[in-house]
Amino acid sequence: MPYNPDKHHRRSIRLKGYDYAQAGAYFVTVCTRDRVYWFGEVIDNQMHLNQAGQIVLTMWEELPERFPEIAIDAHVIMPNHVHGIVWIKPVGAQFIAPYTYRGAMNRAPTTLGEIVRAFKAVTTRIIRQTIFPEFAWQRNYYEHIIRSEESLNRIRQYILDNPQRWAYDRENPAATAPEPENAWAS
Repeated sequence: MPYNPDKHHRRSIRLKGYDYAQAGAYFVTVCTRDRVYWFGEVIDNQMHLNQAGQIVLTMWEELPERFPEIAIDAHVIMPNHVHGIVWIKPVGAQFIAPYTYRGAMNRAPTTLGEIVRAFKAVTTRIIRQTIFPEFAWQRNYYEHIIRSEESLNRIRQYILDNPQRWAYDRENPAATAPEPENAWAS
């Protein structure tokens, strides 16, 4: 189908003008397409991962091996989404060498978009080949730039408490009384 600007108009949800390769912490949420429960279930306020959930957890935890210029922080795999904090480290002399393994000594710093894209691509490929051929992520992802220690700690706690709040989670289609949007911010 040829490009039609009247039909094909994707609006970016990213902060206009912000450099997403900039060092700092980012809160990321990635949801499955149509909020399908692919990764397991919450039982007695604890997340029980199935095989697909284990793949997602492993791939999330291996992100720093793929991108040595990042670190991961608090994270949780839920039945239909992933929450995590990604740190992009400051670029400096100590981070030049790892770029060479990709064949480009002067490679531009990794962006948050590259990290999420790689995570979604590898998990999709593995899950489709081994378990669920119809598995899919949603088209985009949510991110929040973490700008203070207070915000960082509040988001960490939100992530850790996510299984206990599943009955109220906005990503849970069966939520009895969904929590407000951006509940982690208050």
